[in-house]
Amino acid sequence: MDPTLIIGWILAIVLIVNGITVQKLGNFIDIPSLLIVLGGTVAALIACYPVRVLSQIPKHIAICVRGGRKYNVPKVVEQIVDLALIARQSGLLALEEKAEEIKEPFFKQAVVMIVDANDPDKVRAALERQVEDMMSRHDEARGMYLKGSALAPAFGMIGTLVGLVNMLKGMDMSGSGGANTLGQDMGVALITTFYGSALSNVFFHPIAQKLGIKGEEEVLYCSTIIEGVIAIQSGDNPKVIRERLLSSLTQKQSKKLLAKAAPAGGGEAS
Repeated sequence: MDPTLIIGWILAIVLIVNGITVQKLGNFIDIPSLLIVLGGTVAALIACYPVRVLSQIPKHIAICVRGGRKYNVPKVVEQIVDLALIARQSGLLALEEKAEEIKEPFFKQAVVMIVDANDPDKVRAALERQVEDMMSRHDEARGMYLKGSALAPAFGMIGTLVGLVNMLKGMDMSGSGGANTLGQDMGVALITTFYGSALSNVFFHPIAQKLGIKGEEEVLYCSTIIEGVIAIQSGDNPKVIRERLLSSLTQKQSKKLLAKAAPAGGGEAS
C-alpha cells in the first residue's frame, strides 16, 4: 500500500477548500463549467488513445494507490550472487533446478536462457528487447496522463472563453442588468480555469509521476537481472558480480547488502 497519492489528494483538497472558505464554497460549484472541463478532457483522451490503453486506467490508479509490485533490487542481487556461486561450483546446468524455484517470470526466463547455453549476445538482446517493449507500454500509459494534464487547463480556457462570450453578449451597459451581473458572470467564466488547473495538477500530473517512478523501478530491476545473468554465464567471480550490481543501488542499500554478505564473502574463490 502506497498512501502518498491519497494523502496528497486529501491535502490538496483541504488546502484549496481552506483557501476558498467553506462559506464561499458554493461559489465554486458550477455544473456546466465542470462538464466542459472534465467532459472535454475525457472526450479528448478517448479520441487520442485506443481502448486497450483506456481500459487500463483502473489498473493504473490501483498501482498508484496500492503501490503495485515491489521490485526488491537488493534481494535480487543476493539471489544472483547465490546463483553465481552455484554456477561457479557446479556449472550452469546446476541452475536448472534453481530456476524452477524462481517465481518472478522475467528472472526465471533469464536464468533458463543461460542454462540452455544460448549465446550471451542473443540472451542480452532478447531480454533487452522485452525491457524496451515494457518501457514503451509504460511510456504510453504515462503519456496519457501527461496529455490529460495538458488538456485540462486548455479546456478550462475554452470554458472561460465561452463564459466571457456569453457574458459580453448579454451585457447591457445602458441599463442596470449588465452592470449588476458583470462580476457574477465573470466569476462563473473563470471557474472553468480553476477546474482545469486543479484537475491537471491534483489528479493527472501526480498519477503520471507515480507511474513514471514505478516504471523506473521495474527497469532497474530488469536491468539488474540482465547484467547479473550475463555475468553468471560469463563465469565472473561472485564478488565482482555483487560489486558491479551494487553500483545501481543507493548507498544505504549497498551498505546493508555488503554487511549481510560479509560473513559469507570470505570463502568465495577468486
